[in-house]
Amino acid sequence: MRAASPNLKVSSDVTRQTLRHYWAVTARHLPWFVGAVLSSLGFVFFLSYMNPYLMGLVIDRVSEGRTAAADVLPVFGPVMAALVAVNAVGQACSKLQDYFTAKVEILATYDLTTQAFDTLSNQSMTFYANRFGGSLVSQVQRFCGAYTTLMDCLQYAVIPICSAVVFTIGLLAAEVPVYVCVLSLFLVVYVCVVYRLYSRILPANAEAAAAGNRLSGQLADAVTNIMAVKTSGREDYERGRFDDASREVRAADSRRMRANIRCGAATSSIIVLIMAACTVFVAGGNAWFGVTPGVLVMMFNYTYSLTMQFNRLSSTFSTLNRAFGDAYDLTVALGEPLLVADAPGAPALEVTEGAIDFEGVTFHYPDADDEDRVFSDFTLHVPAGQRVGLVGRSGSGKTTLTTLLLRLADLQGGRILIDGQDVSAAAQASLRRSISYVPQEPLLFHRSIRDNIAYGRPDATDEEVRAAAERANALEFIDRLPQGMDTMVGERGVKLSGGQRQRVAIARAILTDAPILVLDEATSALDSESERLIQEALATLMEGRTSIVVAHRLSTVASLDRIVVLQDGKVVEDGTHGELVGAGGAYEMLWDRQTGAFLDEEGDGQ
Repeated sequence: MRAASPNLKVSSDVTRQTLRHYWAVTARHLPWFVGAVLSSLGFVFFLSYMNPYLMGLVIDRVSEGRTAAADVLPVFGPVMAALVAVNAVGQACSKLQDYFTAKVEILATYDLTTQAFDTLSNQSMTFYANRFGGSLVSQVQRFCGAYTTLMDCLQYAVIPICSAVVFTIGLLAAEVPVYVCVLSLFLVVYVCVVYRLYSRILPANAEAAAAGNRLSGQLADAVTNIMAVKTSGREDYERGRFDDASREVRAADSRRMRANIRCGAATSSIIVLIMAACTVFVAGGNAWFGVTPGVLVMMFNYTYSLTMQFNRLSSTFSTLNRAFGDAYDLTVALGEPLLVADAPGAPALEVTEGAIDFEGVTFHYPDADDEDRVFSDFTLHVPAGQRVGLVGRSGSGKTTLTTLLLRLADLQGGRILIDGQDVSAAAQASLRRSISYVPQEPLLFHRSIRDNIAYGRPDATDEEVRAAAERANALEFIDRLPQGMDTMVGERGVKLSGGQRQRVAIARAILTDAPILVLDEATSALDSESERLIQEALATLMEGRTSIVVAHRLSTVASLDRIVVLQDGKVVEDGTHGELVGAGGAYEMLWDRQTGAFLDEEGDGQ
């Protein structure tokens, strides 16, 4: 089903926001922009208007009578020199126009990409959960490309068109005022028709750009998950989804093309009328108004040049609309409020002990109803240095609790304290630097193993990186690789096995050496032997650190200081493994299921 296109008012509002973004970065490089504008004006004035003006002087002089051969240079020499100078200056303006325009585009594009990256990197995980990563990349590229397109249109079309109107009217007004009045009336009608028609095309451009972004997202989603596609034999299915998205793009582009052609036909008709009026005035100008031959030539040349510029106005509006359509989606994304934002002047979090307190925490996800809460008045105290396991069935809130601790989402009520400091009042970067986080799915970049291990501490020495890898029991497989630490791991680490990826991620946590450790199913991807090796490394890592370990596999948490059992966002049991395994509660039931005792009891009862 085709997504509904943005309505005109929304498109206009977003277009104004786009222009504000673009002007903000242009204003930072105002001298270059002013140079580009002035050189554009000079290029049009000298080459398109001074040349015909000087030639008009020559024609008027020739029409006065024959000039003797000996008098050619004295009579026409100054005009000839002026023509050479005008063309030299005009060509210089042309090159300066290219230079200044390119300079503005390079500097502003850098600013725009930086702004887009900063904004997107500071968005919440909820923002990314509702979007394709590939689509966002496409939107950034289109957004920055649209700026270059708009700047080119401004310098090479809009300014020449506007200056052509001013120069034509200014130079002809004193000579043929009646003609200037008629011409001005035609130009007003032309601009009104073009604006009205193309303002209706803007939603079609936004729709076409959105369809293109969806196509990019569909492609990125299929490529990113290519292993699932191939192992499920679903190539034809994904091909069908991609074909549907491609058909949307084709249909949207076709609608935009037809609208542009209809508008172009209307504007071309007005240009024909303008040239018809010019022809009438040129033919009768001398007889009706006593206009000299030179001025008639100027009038025809100026009008022809103006209509050629206005003929470009149709394609210029089409290009502008396409550019605004390309910028539409990212402009909307840049305008979205940050769901998780630092307070102005937020101080850095200072962690000395590592005590954690969840006080009256109330939370539901932004796209869920208030009644559908994950936590409601949840309270939990984790003393400094304590190793705590979080267990419970899927959906009980274990991972959400670590998400809130990292402040990847904000609470609706209550607060989370670390060493008595409210994490919502501290700078997010300092909070996350204080926590080593190892998730179930290792987060690896398509970079070298060394870069991935040192990501949390980029200033670490090679010896420190190797020591962290050794403690994570990763060195034994790293040294067997042809390039060792310099081995590129592939996108998301696809060149490594699941256990190898997890050990690299754990090595990163070891090297980061943060006072708080969060392990979210960190050993779930390991075989039994690797798990044993990692458990030894983690036991060393957790010494003296406040540690929160989320696990489904209870053997992972059995040796911890404390185990908290969650159910429906509430603490239903709290104690050591020894205390809980014989308490007859939820933990004992989970333990029996995993160790087989539950099945043994069922078998004995049969």
